[in-house]
Amino acid sequence: MMLRQMAVAWIRRDGCYAMIKKKRSKLADFEFWAALGGHMEPHEIGNPREACLREIYEESGLRESDLHELALRYVLIRRKDREIRIQYVFFGSTDKAALTESDEGELHWVDEDKIGELKTSAIVKEMYMHYRNHADAEHAFVGTITGTADGKPMMQWAVLTDPGVF
Repeated sequence: MMLRQMAVAWIRRDGCYAMIKKKRSKLADFEFWAALGGHMEPHEIGNPREACLREIYEESGLRESDLHELALRYVLIRRKDREIRIQYVFFGSTDKAALTESDEGELHWVDEDKIGELKTSAIVKEMYMHYRNHADAEHAFVGTITGTADGKPMMQWAVLTDPGVF
């Protein structure tokens, strides 16, 4: 079993999120939408925030100094074939409207009420719906996606807290 670790950022400005419309990627051979982010480099494995900041800059030109309240809100886990995929999902905001285009795809500011209509992965769609209901939570969540007997995606959520035990 292999591990694939990714760091992702949902950056908000005036009720919109910075999203990338991707024609294709290593993970999908069709057009889809994603938040800023990507795979963690080997030296970033112990520091997903560092990976997230690098990905934000590479894909949008936004620097750490352009961001406000960037915080880990989700750790998403799923199995895909012989791989376990782990996403560290950060949410933050910016006042900067101008984004620098990258070769990753087309950058757009997408209205937060329209994100549910976009073609995204099932785990991203479920996470975003969960976030809309828990945006004010003071803690992060862990989400795992599985499938039901009839092939529909099903999320399981847990609060990520220190239980205070050995």
